Amino acid sequence: MQSRVGTAGARPARVAPVTRALCTALLAAALLAAGCGDGKVAGAGQPTVATTTPALARAPKAAGEVVVRGDTSPGSQGPYQLSGTYVARFQQYAPEDPELDFSGQTPFVARLDPHAATDEDRSTPLFAAAASTGTKTIRARGRLYIDVEFGDFPYVIRLTPKA
Repeated sequence: MQSRVGTAGARPARVAPVTRALCTALLAAALLAAGCGDGKVAGAGQPTVATTTPALARAPKAAGEVVVRGDTSPGSQGPYQLSGTYVARFQQYAPEDPELDFSGQTPFVARLDPHAATDEDRSTPLFAAAASTGTKTIRARGRLYIDVEFGDFPYVIRLTPKA
């Protein structure tokens, strides 16, 4: 035996017909409301070049220098022809939080390697530091790649020949 919900002879409720023009107007209003604003805090404005480009990248490139930038890791850049002693420096930065303390973040790890993205014994460690900046003096010779293995933030690496 089947049961039926409702009362015998009940009529379905009538819905007022909606015109195409009304539907179009409602849809347009919803789209305009959804598109209002840019998702930013009022008055925040665009970040300035000084906060989005780290100091290490803003300095003009000197003769013989190598400057690389990256937004993600892992990654390899190069090869670069190196010969001699270099001051290697890095700076990582958080565009959304310029005051971020990197000491509690994933260490930034980079090295020089004769092949891109490999773990060879012949690689030269550059950095392995949970810091916003670092400096190291290295000796390098040959066509080498700069491999960044770990880092959660955009970075700049600059190799400056030591006189």
